[in-house]
Parts: sequence; C-alpha cells; structure tokens
Amino acid sequence: MALRVAAEDGRQWWLAEEVGRGGEGVVHAVADVPALVAKLVPRPPDPAAYRDRIARLARRRHEPRTVRLLGGAGGGVAWPRVPVTTVRGGVHGYLMSDLRGRYRPLEDLLSSDGRRNRLPGATWATALRAAAGLAALLAALHAEEYLVGDLKPDNLWVDGHGAVGMADVDSWQFADGGRVFRCRVRTAGYTAPEAVAVPGAVPSRAGDDFVLAVVVHRLLMAGLHPFAGHPGDGSRYVSLDDNLLHGRCRLTDHRSVALPGPLPPADLLPGRVAALLRAALGPAGRSTPGDRPEAAAWAAALRAELADGRLRDCAENGRHVYTAERPWCPWCDLARRGGEEYPAAPAGMAPGRRAPRAADTAWRTR
Repeated sequence: MALRVAAEDGRQWWLAEEVGRGGEGVVHAVADVPALVAKLVPRPPDPAAYRDRIARLARRRHEPRTVRLLGGAGGGVAWPRVPVTTVRGGVHGYLMSDLRGRYRPLEDLLSSDGRRNRLPGATWATALRAAAGLAALLAALHAEEYLVGDLKPDNLWVDGHGAVGMADVDSWQFADGGRVFRCRVRTAGYTAPEAVAVPGAVPSRAGDDFVLAVVVHRLLMAGLHPFAGHPGDGSRYVSLDDNLLHGRCRLTDHRSVALPGPLPPADLLPGRVAALLRAALGPAGRSTPGDRPEAAAWAAALRAELADGRLRDCAENGRHVYTAERPWCPWCDLARRGGEEYPAAPAGMAPGRRAPRAADTAWRTR
C-alpha cells in the first residue's frame, strides 16, 4: 500500500519503495523527489518526545551555527529537513537528503568484497582520507555540542574519494531550550568500555572518541576490528564487547587474541597513528575517558599523513598505497600470503576514482 506523509503546513508527499531499515526506523524513497528520502519510526518509546526532537532538529537546520556546520565538515550529514506524519496510521518521521546519490555505505570500504566489487578504485589512501574526514566531522559536531552516541559504520557513508557522510541525526544527543535530548541507542562492538560496563551510563564526547578510534582502526587495517579474535588463553569467545572488557586487542597485546590469517601487519600504520590508537584503546585494550585523544587531535594527525611525501605508490600494483615510513609494500606481502585486500583496479578505473552509483545501495538505520 502506498504511503502518503504530510507536514504541519499541509504539504504532502507520496512515498515510494522501501530503501532501508534498522531496529527502529524504515527509510522510503520519496516519489518524484529523487534527492530526498523519508525516515519513519513506527514505535518510538515516547512518541511526543520523538516529535519534539525532530521538530527542534529541523528548526536548528536554519540557525547560523548549523548552516556553518553543514556547509563545512558536516556537508554530508543527512539532517532532518521537514518533520512528517503518515496520513493514515500517524507514524512520525522526517524528510532528509538521499545520500545514495553520492555515497556508498561505509561497509563497502571496510570489506574485501566491497573494495573489490563496489569501490574498485579505492586505495589505502581512500581509507586514510575517510578516517581524517570522519574525525574532522566528529570534531565539528562536538564543537557545536552534539554527541553522536551511536557512532557506527551502519550510520556512515563514503564516496570513492574518501569523503564521508553521516545519517541517523535523530539519535544524537543535544540540548535545546533548556531540555536535553539524550541518545539511548548503543551498538555492540561500537560502545566505549565505561558504557559497556554500565549500560545506563550517560553518553559523552569521550565515548564518541573511543568509537572513532575503533572505526579508524577498521578503515586503516582493511576492516579488522581492534577487538576481533578468539581469546589467546583458549577460553570461549563471547563477543567483541567481552574482548574489550578483558583487554583482548591485537594492537596493544598480540598474544591476547588468536586470529585466522593472513592479516594486515600491525606495522603498516604510521607511528603517530599507531600511538593515537594505543592511547585511545588504552593499556591492554582498556582505556579511561580522560586518556583518549579527542576527535580534533585525530583529524590533525590523519591529515598530516596525507601530506606530500607521506604516502608511497607500489610499483607493482597501482592500488597498493602505503605510508612512507614503510620500506616496502605491506599489501604485496599480504597478497603473497593469500590476503589480497586491494586487487588491481579494472581497466579504465584509475585508483581513487569515484565509483558510480549502484542500484543496490541501501540505507541501514537504527
């Protein structure tokens, strides 16, 4: 059955096919308006509070601070534009930009299959630019006193050059008119240790900074999660969060986990990036909020690694890019061991070139 949604001022839109969904929301294309999609949340815990949250975010989109944010590092944020309600059923949601016209889901850059088939021009430099862009975006959001709270790859998008987009703004934590709208959603594997240990802990910038480090690690280590692996002591694997709480992290203690090979070598990371990761993840993989590098520090360090002379191109495979601190190509070494993460680009697709939009790109939302 076709859905029709309406705004408070009487404007109406017909919704087309479903293009994504998550635990709480469903995303539909907007008929005859290809630049927009509609996110509907059928059963929010507090419908009145959710409507208020969306109305305030939509209004803030026109305030000078938000205009500056969306014109700078936040240019790829799918900000709520218009609160809407289904004409039948009274389901609430909002219209936002359709990121599929420019971006792919970040998971395509994190997975071997995605890099091979959906971002065939991406290189390690693409991942480095995406990490720097994400850090700059998070720093800009924190400067405007927003907390993402549920930062994770499912909410993130990337193009073939490494530019980053972000969705699910309706889950962010912010204050408006003396009222604090808190983020209540957490995702396993993308939650800071203090929040894993205390599920009701209030979200914080330090929590966002921790998850930023997790995503940066995945971007720069060909998708490998820093807390992936079976316990090195032979005990039963439970979850990424269990590994986190027990300090099982290959980067900080390679003996703490057992992982099937072949794996990207830990020393493919530039020294200052590896140092930031160790500081963010903490001794034995457990950090405290006050010890973590902030998003702005991450952005500066990652941008510095993109400067002239900091990257090398492999003579054997034009898709193999690596830090100038390495004397030879780590990706060729990995490929010789059966772990080709950046196969040579197809004819006519230069490394780093933006991949075309694919019809199977789908929204994933909370």
